[in-house]
Amino acid sequence: MSKLLKIVLAGALVAGIAATTASADVVKGQKLFAKKLKSTCGMTGAEFARSHSQDDWKALKDGGKFEEEIIKICPEVKAGDIKKSWQEDIYDFAYEYANDSGVVPSC
Repeated sequence: MSKLLKIVLAGALVAGIAATTASADVVKGQKLFAKKLKSTCGMTGAEFARSHSQDDWKALKDGGKFEEEIIKICPEVKAGDIKKSWQEDIYDFAYEYANDSGVVPSC
């Protein structure tokens, strides 16, 4: 195999791994909610996610109001408590299990 082909394949592999780890994750969001927010919010992840429809969650995220809504739902959570990197995963979790999704999480 030529050296150029090896470099191209290695680059493609690295790009694929980076894209996978950079994307948000429903399961990770569920784990983050359970670990970081469940006791503070005083509700299960299912109750949290069902507080809005998928369209509502999407509008909140697109409008930059997702963290603000978490604080509204969970008043003991303060601005800055939820890292930006966590918000993407928690959003994916909330969207996946929204009240109109027909899916129920196991937390």
